[in-house]
Amino acid sequence: MTRTYLILLAAILAEVVATTALARSESFTRLVPSLLAFCGYALAFWLLSYPLRVMPTGVVYAIWSGMGIVLISAVAWIWYRQSLDLAAILGLGLILAGVLIVNLFSKSIPH
Repeated sequence: MTRTYLILLAAILAEVVATTALARSESFTRLVPSLLAFCGYALAFWLLSYPLRVMPTGVVYAIWSGMGIVLISAVAWIWYRQSLDLAAILGLGLILAGVLIVNLFSKSIPH
């Protein structure tokens, strides 16, 4: 199961890189960020297909999208100085809490 989570983590990180590049591609008018976005999403979906073999689709997608949202927001906040107000931070905290609850307590996935 550890290997599955490592592959899922790699898919999440590829998606974070792709989304960060997409924001810098200026509607696909800049070559390098556009290529990074395209390749990052392709890699993310390819990697995501592996955990889907052994884990429920809803759980995999919840972890992937939830962690992606939190990490992309963190990258934008730290790296690009985009501001997050209290409501945004609280909402991101709830998303993170939801991912943790699913992983720690759900009987849908083997522990």
